[in-house]
Amino acid sequence: MTERYFVVREDLLPEAIVKTIAVKEMLSRGEAVTIHEAVERAGLSRSAFYKYRDGVMTMGEMERGTIITVSMDLEHRSGILSHVLGLVAAKGGNVLTIHQSIPLQGFANVVISMDTASMKENRFAFLDELRLQQGVKRASVVGQG
Repeated sequence: MTERYFVVREDLLPEAIVKTIAVKEMLSRGEAVTIHEAVERAGLSRSAFYKYRDGVMTMGEMERGTIITVSMDLEHRSGILSHVLGLVAAKGGNVLTIHQSIPLQGFANVVISMDTASMKENRFAFLDELRLQQGVKRASVVGQG
């Protein structure tokens, strides 16, 4: 299933979404050092923050910088990571760092930081295509800069 994105005015959003954005902003500005501190100040539960944090971002976050960090769960089979890296290169992305965990239950978590300045399409289209690749169980942006 392809993910869809919407632009929604803030006053129409549920309170948990607005507070999640506030927590992310506190953390990025250094007003809170830990997630625990930020959620406490915002009046949000940690579970709600973790539920929404990867799926909610401001327009400024989307436009800021060209470096993104993508977290993926990949099947533990030969060539899957190589195929993903080939897709990044084919789309004009430049891999900066790669971290892969030990595979558990047939999947390994892989986190890639990449420069998207030269990508031929927007990040959302790239993520949609990445999610459709054989062996990719999950892929999401977990950081931008």
